[in-house]
Amino acid sequence: MSLVQTIRDHVATHRSEMVTDLLFALAWVTVVSLLFDVVDGPQWAFYLCLAAGVVAHYGFFASVEAAR
Repeated sequence: MSLVQTIRDHVATHRSEMVTDLLFALAWVTVVSLLFDVVDGPQWAFYLCLAAGVVAHYGFFASVEAAR
């Protein structure tokens, strides 16, 4: 099986999860960017909040899975 076919199969199998992850990431970056436009915080705090999105992502989807 070629690499392109493998990627195509993976995307076809996980399409909805990939779209959900993308939407979460876009929402997180938008909220953090808007917040830091308002408060004009330090650059390191901005990057720390962006990195916290990884933890927030896994926490949010773990709680959704637990609720199901």
